[in-house]
Amino acid sequence: MSIRVRPYQEADRPFLRTLYLASRKAAWTWLDSSEWRLEDFDRAVIGEKIIVAEQNEKVVGFASIELYENFLHNLFIDPEAQGQGVGSYLIGVVEKNFTRTGALKCLTQNKSAVAFYLHRGWEIISSGESSTGEYYLFHYKVLRKK
Repeated sequence: MSIRVRPYQEADRPFLRTLYLASRKAAWTWLDSSEWRLEDFDRAVIGEKIIVAEQNEKVVGFASIELYENFLHNLFIDPEAQGQGVGSYLIGVVEKNFTRTGALKCLTQNKSAVAFYLHRGWEIISSGESSTGEYYLFHYKVLRKK
């Protein structure tokens, strides 16, 4: 299956809103999703660089990065496309955008995401508490070729 990434286009917004809502509901089953809305996507990506993933010319995921902080804020893959390499491909592109140590937060109860980041070489450096629960702070060391 062919995977590619490209910059976000405004025409992506309606679908990414739906994907963001559906992916959170599928992954964060322990949270009350009754107040989540499509518009949550708009607030979640303000001022961020958005990278869109396509598989066989269909949008299947996105990542949003706070570039000035080297912080991966969002990485969501369509639940039907998970386990097909899309997330690995997309995060590989994200990691290339970092200019120094990359960072992200991941809810501790999101076991599959925690395992994914650990498998990719990210390290848990601390934990904290947020409005959605306990999270791990991960760092990714950028390796530069000499």
